[in-house]
Amino acid sequence: MPETESSTSITIKYKDSATARAIQKSITPDNLGAPDGMHIIASVKKNILEIDIVSDRSIGSLVGTLDDLLSCIQAAERTLEEV
Repeated sequence: MPETESSTSITIKYKDSATARAIQKSITPDNLGAPDGMHIIASVKKNILEIDIVSDRSIGSLVGTLDDLLSCIQAAERTLEEV
């Protein structure tokens, strides 16, 4: 299989910086468990959560990681809505 590198970025704008930081903190443990060859960096600037994913694995692996990450973000958003 040829060597590949793929990447994607996600930018999500929240109503305030506290919400963006809460979502960032909720996904941080998932970042630590990223597979080898997968790098995830999440940062907050004001009320914007920015996530960069870089992978030297297959594109399918990147898509799977992105899907998992978006599911975690959605769960965190639902939790914050209920609080």
